[in-house]
Amino acid sequence: MIRINELRLPLHHPEDALRPAVVARLGIPDAQLQSFTVFKRSYDARKKTAMVLIYSIDADIGDAAAEAALLQRLHGDAHIKPSPDTAYRFVGHAPADFHATGRPRPVVIGFGPCGIFAALILAQMGLRPIVLERGKQVRERTKDTWGLWRQSELHPESNVQFGEGGAGTFSDGKLYSQISDPRFLTRKVLTEFVKAGAPEEILYVSKPHIGTFRLVSMVIKMRAEIERLGGEIRFQQKVTDLLIEPDADGQSHVRGVTLESGEQIAADHVVVALGHSARDTFQMLHARGVYMEAKPFSIGYRIEHPQSLIDKARFGPNAGHPILGAADYKLVHHASNGRSVYSFCMCPGGTVVAATSEPNRVVTNGMSQYSRNERNANAGIVVGISPQDYRQDGKRDGSLVNPLDGLAFQRFWESRAYELGEGGYRAPGALVGDFIKRQRSSVLGTVEPSYKPGVTLTDLQQKGFGSLPEYALDAIREALPAFEKQIRGFSMNDAVLTGVETRTSSPLRITRGKDYQSLNVRGLYPAGEGAGYAGGIMSAGVDGIEVAEALGRAALGLSAD
Repeated sequence: MIRINELRLPLHHPEDALRPAVVARLGIPDAQLQSFTVFKRSYDARKKTAMVLIYSIDADIGDAAAEAALLQRLHGDAHIKPSPDTAYRFVGHAPADFHATGRPRPVVIGFGPCGIFAALILAQMGLRPIVLERGKQVRERTKDTWGLWRQSELHPESNVQFGEGGAGTFSDGKLYSQISDPRFLTRKVLTEFVKAGAPEEILYVSKPHIGTFRLVSMVIKMRAEIERLGGEIRFQQKVTDLLIEPDADGQSHVRGVTLESGEQIAADHVVVALGHSARDTFQMLHARGVYMEAKPFSIGYRIEHPQSLIDKARFGPNAGHPILGAADYKLVHHASNGRSVYSFCMCPGGTVVAATSEPNRVVTNGMSQYSRNERNANAGIVVGISPQDYRQDGKRDGSLVNPLDGLAFQRFWESRAYELGEGGYRAPGALVGDFIKRQRSSVLGTVEPSYKPGVTLTDLQQKGFGSLPEYALDAIREALPAFEKQIRGFSMNDAVLTGVETRTSSPLRITRGKDYQSLNVRGLYPAGEGAGYAGGIMSAGVDGIEVAEALGRAALGLSAD
């Protein structure tokens, strides 16, 4: 197969224009092209009146000698190369009698994207993992989540953060990432999603997404596949302790877990695939001496505009084209106070959702369905902060920060948001024009906020005790007009800010070595977003695969090479 990159065609090209373009690009007769497939399709929107689609194509000319000759003839063309091998290969498989000796099965804590793929790979390797998920099955969890949105009733163990599918279930379902991927593990993730019912287009569009409703049915199918392969998924099974013992050489080694019910499960290999909101589990791990460290994260608000405004700004006269769909954006501003402000988790045609997991706290996030056809666009507008910003001991000497300090910082501002929202999990909000002018909002304009249970208009910048630290308020207030230069209308008076967005990523990292194991507890595999090694569905899924491979090598006694 031959890979052609950067094959450009007009946005409005006919469906049958691709084959002649491939033939012309390779300089071969049409009859020599046996078949071709689209590996990737993106677009260039810099010239809005002349937008183009950009394809990567895998072409099959059927004859190995002719293919070699063609590649030799085109060897100077940087955009024509042999197609890379993207097939996934397992590091090993358990022999048929592997479990006959009664050795403990691997345990995976958490069944979000990372835990799902860790469990799936382990099951496909014949290692029959046991998955422990503190929340409920996804359909029950969906009912509980809607209970918060519609009736202001929070279920602390079943919500946007906890339950089958993890936080990614109630999101835009974005399936793209900027991680380095030399082994094409993202392809493995996408392929498994397609097997579970995702549309095949996610294999080639540049910014694939699925949406919440489709993710629900896919998660159920992936769970069934893990169980078919011998895995076991247990819901409403909260892990409250680790069993840790010294090895013969005195090094700590995990020997199992303890559940809230008091049951103990023996295990020599435990994947900790927590989400970024498993605060009580972080505290338990810290108390057990598992090495972790504070890390940067970001805080801010959700901003909502009419989706039509974003479409027009990004696509001009091509807004509404079915291939383009609802427009997104990615913005960054470096504020004069040294802070970076950026858009985060942009959800075209979506809604702002209540994402708290703790009573009397307000947290926002964004969600879209596959159709992305809701009236508003929303995104996080967030400010980067460092451990020195949120340390609780008041020191400013550059010493190490307690890794749990970020949790206290998040909780403080989430509680403040609940207070400003005036209870009932309503969120505090303000019009962008008022925010820039540092004044209280009292009446909505043309943009109706989508957050449920509802938005309480207020002054997000009350002197002395606003909704975020002063440095964050100052940076965001400066960034909003700056973003106007990139997207016309971004700082429109009627756009709505809803607070607060505090859980952009984990505030700590459960540090691991090159073997993916905890630095000081052998057999413990920190993984995914909660452990500080991923950010989003794709990177979490890839990290789950890599951790499962490392665990598989250790369990099967295989070399790491």
